Amino acid sequence: MNTFTSTLPEDLFGQLGEAAKKLGIPRNRIIEKALRIYLDQLTRAEYARSFRNAGTDSDILSMAEEGMETYLKQLDDEAV
Repeated sequence: MNTFTSTLPEDLFGQLGEAAKKLGIPRNRIIEKALRIYLDQLTRAEYARSFRNAGTDSDILSMAEEGMETYLKQLDDEAV
């Protein structure tokens, strides 16, 4: 595991401390979980953006007519 040092605004650090105390877990565990969730959301947003862009590509639209529609629905269902 790597070590990371950073600064946080005082109010955010206070909220982090309160949450850690309430949940009975270390602050770094909350930060790790929050970062994983945030990075996952960024990845999902990038997928959504690429699929929106694909909607204007005639080659991609042709592929969609041949079965990609089902695949995209599966991706949307997993994103929820």
